[in-house]
Amino acid sequence: MAEPRILIVEDEDTVRHVMETVLRKAGYHTSAAPTAERAMEILQREPVDLVITDLHLPGASGIDVLKSVRSDNAGTTVIVMTAFGTIQSAVEAMKAGAYDYLTKPIHPYELKALVNRALEHHRLIEQVDSLRACLQEKYGFENIIGSSAKLMYTLDIAARVASSDVTILIQGETGTGKELLAKAIHFRGPRREGPFITVNCGAIPRELLESELFGHMKGSFTGAVAHKKGKAEMADGGTMLLDEIGEMPLELQVRVLRLIQEREIEKIGAASPIKLDVRIIAATHRNLAAMVKAGSFREDLYYRLVVVPIELPPLRERAEDIPELVQHFFAKCKAKYRHSELTLAPDVIGQFCSYSWPGNVRQLENAVERAVLLTKGAEITLQDLPDFLQDGRRTGDVLPASLPDAGFSLDAVEKDLIVRTLKKFAGNQTRAARFLHLTRRTLAYRAEKYGITTDLIQSMKEHGG
Repeated sequence: MAEPRILIVEDEDTVRHVMETVLRKAGYHTSAAPTAERAMEILQREPVDLVITDLHLPGASGIDVLKSVRSDNAGTTVIVMTAFGTIQSAVEAMKAGAYDYLTKPIHPYELKALVNRALEHHRLIEQVDSLRACLQEKYGFENIIGSSAKLMYTLDIAARVASSDVTILIQGETGTGKELLAKAIHFRGPRREGPFITVNCGAIPRELLESELFGHMKGSFTGAVAHKKGKAEMADGGTMLLDEIGEMPLELQVRVLRLIQEREIEKIGAASPIKLDVRIIAATHRNLAAMVKAGSFREDLYYRLVVVPIELPPLRERAEDIPELVQHFFAKCKAKYRHSELTLAPDVIGQFCSYSWPGNVRQLENAVERAVLLTKGAEITLQDLPDFLQDGRRTGDVLPASLPDAGFSLDAVEKDLIVRTLKKFAGNQTRAARFLHLTRRTLAYRAEKYGITTDLIQSMKEHGG
């Protein structure tokens, strides 16, 4: 690691030389200037991590040095020096962007201690900037793989609303990448430097969700042994993703509505509300409009969420993206598991393209990762693929051998397949979901979508299909 570079700006020769000696002995690379003008010349031609400048200099002042650094070298930290009787000037300099100040006469121990703190502060800022750049690169729209017309339409809408603060509802089946899209929207927007906080409303127990979302005060209930910040407060200045918002209890939906409308929350046990500046993005695999009609989702919250609805298409509706996705995940997994020499047999991608992918992109990624991990040779062949890609349960196998000229409804085919599978297993949704390679929740969502009622499923159970 390179030595930190420090520029000392001081017109008194003795003080300047003493400071240089102290800091060089401490292991720092130093340069020095007797005037602000000379300091600005040095700043223009060489990188500097820390500037220590006297406020009172002949000609331009230390404040001018500070302004120059803030304007042209924003990543450089500044410490100002001043006489004890003019500390107010140093305070004003800190308001203008200086990290801290030293009072004259300068004591070597105090100088080294403050320089260490300032450089650590500088290092942390660089680290945060680097991590932020990595996050923006990782979660940019360009990292959502695919070029199909349906995906491009979705990404175009998302990119256009990213720069605003409008509330967004992302809808799509499980595994389509709703959280990835929400992060892309956050990192493209004006809140990119703020936090991105995710709350999975379906994964947190009902009785804990309120405290998790809004926080609580010490002593507000049994077990509340300390004050706790909720996720909404943690997201202040940034974005909060309410994932699977369709699973949120009705009694909490009204509190989310208040957050969206009034930009405030009330912690459990708090005497007064807290104002917050949070952008809300919600995501769900469920049909919220149907839930509103059924009375299981608040209508007023629904209309607050669907200001800009964004629909992520399932993978089966953008099958032309499958080859690109397979190659992307294959390269990613080869790097992860250090299998740089591994290759794909020519017919493997075709096999991936022939499957309907009920678990969408997530299921496809898992299948690629499994193949990379378990293959014994230097090439992934059909025999290395998961059983569901080899056992005939592919999109092509459930369609007729020749397609009718008049065409047919894909929804009708899917509904018929779900009904027949539920009959096969006498209405047992868990076994039916496993047979179709779906989660039970996804099967329930699709059954709801096609009007396959709980009464019909119950009838199948009672009559054995």
